[in-house]
Amino acid sequence: MLDDRAKLLLKALVERYIADGQPVGSRTLSRASGLELSAATIRNVMSDLEELGLIASPHTSAGRIPTARGYRLFVDTMLTVQREQLLTPQLAPEQPQKVIANAANLLSNLSQFVGVVMAPRRTSVFRHIEFLRLSDRRLLVIIVSPDGDVQNRVIFTESDYTQAQLLEVANQLNANYAGLAIEQVRERLKGEVESLRGEIAALMQAAVNASSDAHHQSQDEVVISGERNLLSVSDFSGDLSHLRRAFDLFEQKTQLMRLLDISSQAEGVRIFIGGESQVVPFEELSVVSSPYEVDGQVVGTLGVIGPTRMPYDRMIQIVDITAKLVSNALSHHK
Repeated sequence: MLDDRAKLLLKALVERYIADGQPVGSRTLSRASGLELSAATIRNVMSDLEELGLIASPHTSAGRIPTARGYRLFVDTMLTVQREQLLTPQLAPEQPQKVIANAANLLSNLSQFVGVVMAPRRTSVFRHIEFLRLSDRRLLVIIVSPDGDVQNRVIFTESDYTQAQLLEVANQLNANYAGLAIEQVRERLKGEVESLRGEIAALMQAAVNASSDAHHQSQDEVVISGERNLLSVSDFSGDLSHLRRAFDLFEQKTQLMRLLDISSQAEGVRIFIGGESQVVPFEELSVVSSPYEVDGQVVGTLGVIGPTRMPYDRMIQIVDITAKLVSNALSHHK
């Protein structure tokens, strides 16, 4: 679609805009590209790039800035990642929640933007279950996972149960079903419900449903660090409505979850340019993300959220290295 000269000029324009944050004029572009071209020739090429929707001209300036399409072409075909030595502290093997929080902070500190990590998808296996009677027909279910993670759920039952009955049900579940995934327990209970006393079967079913709910809720955990870094980004500080939209995105964690879910389905680092699709609906924001693994299995995603005008080559390295650090820390924590 573009000849070599147009590609070179587009690359120079994007790099200059990322570095300076100012619309790029033809004279600046001539110097930045290193091409011996007249100002008229450069203006013609820029006009062609504008017609193709790769650059745009803000009303207040004679210079041009990249569009989402221009950024996309740049990161897909022109970006060269210079491997630089990043001083990254190691992430110690710890409880998964601590590793995730540390990783979000590390991404934020290295990038000076926003670090975001989707917590590992845990298997819905329970090691131990207990019941505590809170009041009539109101119980606390305590579920302990194989890695020691404890989840508490309040459930409401149709009948009232004594503490002795609750102990009997907990013993049944722990003796016969511990170590199985919640889905397997549910299937087995369906088959065995005839041989269990009515009240015990009903309570076991309620406990399994509560465990399943707790599992699905724990899947939705997104840890965000460094939102305040966006306050010092000129692209946002000049227009508070942009900043407000960015903070709305962090509030809408479900949207972030969808984005991170998409990136966990691909290998390696992915770049989402703001405004090019509904995945990142804000033109001012871009996301660089990567999945991370535990023992070779992809279990979550992490990334950096920053202005569309971010140094993508450096962000790619930061995200790539952090994903490897998280993978190592979680794989060694047993």
